[in-house]
Amino acid sequence: MANSRKPRATSSRVPKSPAARVRPERPSQDEAEEAVRTLIRWAGDNPDREGLAGTPERVVRAYREFFRGYEQDPHAVLKRTFEETDGYDEMIVLKDMRFESHCEHHIAPIIGRAHIAYLPHHRVVGISKLARLLDCYAKRLQIQEKMTAQIANTLQEVLQPRGVAVVIDASHQCMTTRGVHKPNTSMVTSRMLGAFRTDPSTRREFLAIIGLPPSTVASSS
Repeated sequence: MANSRKPRATSSRVPKSPAARVRPERPSQDEAEEAVRTLIRWAGDNPDREGLAGTPERVVRAYREFFRGYEQDPHAVLKRTFEETDGYDEMIVLKDMRFESHCEHHIAPIIGRAHIAYLPHHRVVGISKLARLLDCYAKRLQIQEKMTAQIANTLQEVLQPRGVAVVIDASHQCMTTRGVHKPNTSMVTSRMLGAFRTDPSTRREFLAIIGLPPSTVASSS
């Protein structure tokens, strides 16, 4: 008779990330809306005219959604794991996850796709948690290089797998819609830890799964 038991879930005790522990005091809703009104006036328009009267409140509401990652602890997202995997120890890859973030230099959108992989060591995490981990860091003011490292490092610290790989391919509107105005360009960043960093065959397998040539990512990523 097949074993119908559900996989045993474990809840690891994980320390809160530094970003979750240190949080600046948040201005009030009224203060945030007044800041938006100031920017509208600085742009040369009248925040009290009909078309803009509700804009400050809408912008603040949008910012709450854009930057909800500050309210989440990425380490806590991964604390519930599963150990009953019947010995599965091969690569786990979640690829082509679309994300939206904002660059910390111009608060302009960063839109792209992320690929996250790990080699489990006795335990795995629900795949939706990898997507949540991505959003925890994407929904903040970011630079792509830092976000790539944060995702990989957090996954390594909490799950302690045999290896972690993260590749992000994204378009930055701070350079496609302003400044150098280079549309149709994207930036690729990667972070390889453990076996993905030290074993070329493991790295090649991951890159093949996500559809990138091995030359795209160097072993020193």
